[in-house]
Amino acid sequence: MMKFSGTASSKTFIYSKMGEASSSFQLSVVSALFLSVASSVSIVVCNKALMSNLGFPFATTLTSWHLIVTFGALHLAQRLNFFETKSVEMKMVILFGLLNGVSIGLLNLSLGFNSIGFYQMTKLAIIPFTVLLETLFLGKQFSRKIKLSLFILLLGVGIASVTDLQLNFLGSILSILAIITTCVGQILTNTMQKRLNVSSTQLLYQSAPFQAAVLFVSGPLLDQCLTHQNVFAFKYSAIVTGVIVLSCILSVSVNFSTFLVIGKTSPVTYQVLGHLKTCLVLAFGYTLLHDPFTHRNIIGITIAVFGMALYSYFCTHDNKRRQLALDLSSQGREKESSPLLPGKNTGHQDKENHDIKKSAKDSVV
Repeated sequence: MMKFSGTASSKTFIYSKMGEASSSFQLSVVSALFLSVASSVSIVVCNKALMSNLGFPFATTLTSWHLIVTFGALHLAQRLNFFETKSVEMKMVILFGLLNGVSIGLLNLSLGFNSIGFYQMTKLAIIPFTVLLETLFLGKQFSRKIKLSLFILLLGVGIASVTDLQLNFLGSILSILAIITTCVGQILTNTMQKRLNVSSTQLLYQSAPFQAAVLFVSGPLLDQCLTHQNVFAFKYSAIVTGVIVLSCILSVSVNFSTFLVIGKTSPVTYQVLGHLKTCLVLAFGYTLLHDPFTHRNIIGITIAVFGMALYSYFCTHDNKRRQLALDLSSQGREKESSPLLPGKNTGHQDKENHDIKKSAKDSVV
C-alpha cells in the first residue's frame, strides 16, 4: 500500500510540474504575440509617416538598414553574454538568409507592380498556401473548425482591405513567387528552430547578415525601378534621419518577435497575427492619422476579429486535447510497465492505448 501511495504521489508531482511548464509556455507565447503586435503596429505607423508625410519611398533599402541594425544589436547582445551562439551548418543558414531576403524583395516588387487590392490578395493567399504546404510535406493536419475560422478571418480582412483588383502578367508572376518564398521561408523558420534546437535569437543572429546583404545590394536598384528616384540622391533632413533611426530601432523588436512567434507557434498563426496587425493599422490610421474609414472597413474588421477569436479558441481546444491524449498515452505506458497482475486486461488496455495514440496523432499542432 505504501508503495502504491508513493507512486501516486510521484504522478501528482509529475503532473504538477507539467502543468507549471505548460503555464510558463503559454505565458511566453502570449508575451511573444504581444511584442510582435506592439512592435509591428508601431513600425508601420512610423514608416507610414516616413514614406507618406516625409516623402521617403525607399522601402527595400530601408529594410536592409533594419536588418543591419538588427544584426548589430544582436552582436552586441552576444558579446555581452545575453545569449550564446550555436554552431549550425553554414550552407543551410546562408540559403535560409538568402531565401528570406529574396522573399522581402519579391513582396516589395509585388506591391510596386500590382494594385493595392491585388497586393492585399497576395498577402491573404499566404495562409492557405502555407496550410497546403504543411499538409503535403510536413504531414500536419488542420481540423475543419480551424479551416473555417481561417476562412472567416480571410473573408473579413478581404472585405476590410481589398479594393481594386487590377491584374497584369508580370505583377501576377511576382506575386506567385512572393507567396512561395514567403511561405517556405516561414515554414523553415519554424522547422529549423525545432529540428536544430536553436533559439529564435540564435537563428536570427546567424541569418540576418545574409538577408541584409541581399537587400543592401538589390535594394537601391529595386527602389529606383519602382520609384524612379535614387536613394543616395535623396535630401536627408534632420527629421527624416531621426524617423529612419527610430524605424531601425523598432525593427530590432519586429525581427526578433517574428522569429520568436514563428518558433513558438507556427507559420499559420504568425500569418493570422499579421492580419490582426492589418486591422489594428487600419484602426490606428483612422484614429491617429485621420485616414478615410468606411462602413465596409468596420464590417470587414469585425468579421476578421471574429475569425481570429474562433481560430484562437479552436487552437487552444485542440492543443489541450492533444496534451490530454499524450498524458493518457503516458499513463498507458506506465500501466504496461507495472508489475501488478501482468497479463490481466491486456487486450482492453492495448485497444485503449491504440485509441489514445491515434487521437494524439490526429490532433492539430
